[in-house]
Amino acid sequence: MKLSPIVMGFFYLGLGSLFTYLAIHSSSSDGEMWSFYTILLMVLATIDFVYAIRFFVLKKRITKLKKKDENKKR
Repeated sequence: MKLSPIVMGFFYLGLGSLFTYLAIHSSSSDGEMWSFYTILLMVLATIDFVYAIRFFVLKKRITKLKKKDENKKR
């Protein structure tokens, strides 16, 4: 099954939001913000947000290339 970049972007955006929520919840329950678990979750969230942005940019580039290709055929 082939998924579009928009679907993958929203998937990674959701994962990044989930990891951010878990990191905030972990730091508030432990009382220590700089624990290993909190930092690990924030690193994972950052990576997921970067992937989401890259998928959204990829979709924009694909749309731009398709539009350029259609204009060439005319």
